[in-house]
Amino acid sequence: MITDDARQPERLRHAASWLINQASAHSHRLVADGFAAAGARGYHYRLLAALEEYGPASQADLGRRAAIDRSDVVAALNEMAEGEFVERAPDPADRRRNIITLTPAGRRHLHELDRVLAGVQDELLAPLSAPERARLTELLTRITDHHARSRP
Repeated sequence: MITDDARQPERLRHAASWLINQASAHSHRLVADGFAAAGARGYHYRLLAALEEYGPASQADLGRRAAIDRSDVVAALNEMAEGEFVERAPDPADRRRNIITLTPAGRRHLHELDRVLAGVQDELLAPLSAPERARLTELLTRITDHHARSRP
């Protein structure tokens, strides 16, 4: 993230889209580094979180819930199955599909990643007070919810 305001044109320093992009790039680096240190990737966290929240699911449903492309879902699930964080089993209703289930090791790993993510939030939002952090999250949620509803 560029931190020297003197190097940025004034019009960029006051453009919300530019500032969001810069904060996003910095956030992405922090999350990627934190998860990598815990032996994971962002896709792992998203898939594990979806499994814990919604329960067992087909690979396709899981990918949709976690907003991950199908080909990336398969690769991430392969990695997590090797770590015994998820189990694959044939769907009794349709043997061509697999049902993915979170294992106890996967739940523990998810909780470890929750702690990593909480630390990233603290580092990223360090300049803000607790009420400012809550307000920023509220505003970003409104923006993302609005655009998610307006997509075809």
